[in-house]
Amino acid sequence: MSCTFVRNLSFQTKDLGREATLLLTFDSDVKGIYQTCFPAVCWLTTFGQTGSYRMHVTYTSQLAFSRPQVADGNIIDAETCMEINDSEKTTLTQKNCVFQFTNPVKGDPGYLEVQNNTGSIQDITLGFMSPRDLMPRPILYFKEVEDASNITTQFTPILRAYITSDYQHTTILQGAIDTPAIWEQNLAALSGSTTWNLKRDPSTGHYKITQADQGMSGSSTQLTVVGA
Repeated sequence: MSCTFVRNLSFQTKDLGREATLLLTFDSDVKGIYQTCFPAVCWLTTFGQTGSYRMHVTYTSQLAFSRPQVADGNIIDAETCMEINDSEKTTLTQKNCVFQFTNPVKGDPGYLEVQNNTGSIQDITLGFMSPRDLMPRPILYFKEVEDASNITTQFTPILRAYITSDYQHTTILQGAIDTPAIWEQNLAALSGSTTWNLKRDPSTGHYKITQADQGMSGSSTQLTVVGA
């Protein structure tokens, strides 16, 4: 079992030139994505046209399965959860109207696994534990998992950033975001704390994110997108 790590990231801007909403999500390729597995919006904030702004986000590598509560396409809470690590398996059960995950046992090497053993179809979410929250922040939403069936998945914490105002916080993404990502990073390759500058080129309308410090062990992927 690998050691749990924490990543603190700050996204900042000054006099951006146009109001823009920054969306962060883990929507890298996963088996069954946009078919049985759907990414969730993890962080969302709007930066003003003028002035200084900053968004701070914290990610921990401690993952967890949960039984989510969903309303109008948004994950609003979770009823119960169980922390999970690579190569472990847990089972969702129901007894006397109470849902519960079993303690993890050894599973397939390199995979996270959960079985639905409730007697009915269930939605299940994979998320990460937040230092201040009892329930995990959702990353991936698995829709309508049939009774006696398994979810077996791998997760790499590749975070992507988009400029878009079409979504809400914890929205379940039913399809790929229409605009290209302007930035992506494997959080496992970063140091504990990093700061990133968001800028807009006024002549092209393109946005880009670049690192403001040197606290990174790997190289950054920098992309641009035409402003909406």
